[in-house]
Amino acid sequence: MMRVDPEILEAIYTQKDENLLELSQRQPVLLIFLRHFGCTFCKQTMSDLAKVRAEIEAKGLLPIIVHMAPEELANKRLHHFNLPDIGHVSDPDLSLYAYFGLKKGTFSQLYGLKVVVGGMKALAEGFSLPSISKEYGSISQMPGVFVLEAGEVKLEFIHSTAAERADYMQIVADYLALKVN
Repeated sequence: MMRVDPEILEAIYTQKDENLLELSQRQPVLLIFLRHFGCTFCKQTMSDLAKVRAEIEAKGLLPIIVHMAPEELANKRLHHFNLPDIGHVSDPDLSLYAYFGLKKGTFSQLYGLKVVVGGMKALAEGFSLPSISKEYGSISQMPGVFVLEAGEVKLEFIHSTAAERADYMQIVADYLALKVN
């Protein structure tokens, strides 16, 4: 698995003034990289996370969100999705995204048929159309999820399209199964 440079993790702080290295040494971190806050699928992600957050934490993992927005805007958006106190990291220059290997999406990853179908499903579930603002971050950034333990990536989920939905409880179960084996 990917070993992360401890100096990099030590330099990355959540809004609660906790660095990722120390957090990952205390307990496994479920590091969730969002697309931009105006993204329909990002809204879906936050809603999904709010529903299973307590279960994730009960399994011993600490969810931390990485986004591209200013902290004040992130606080508003996370509060709106019932995640007011969740740890989060603002990465407006996308350096953390790049470090974890998350790239800009291709045309088909961002606008292909799977994305259109996923968007229609999201709209049917009540999620609003995307809104674009420079404050939200890059509309072409792809998301991902990583389990970080003691400064090392133990598991990763890289979205194949913008519409692909991460199953957080399956990721947690896969991580826990790795620990047993």
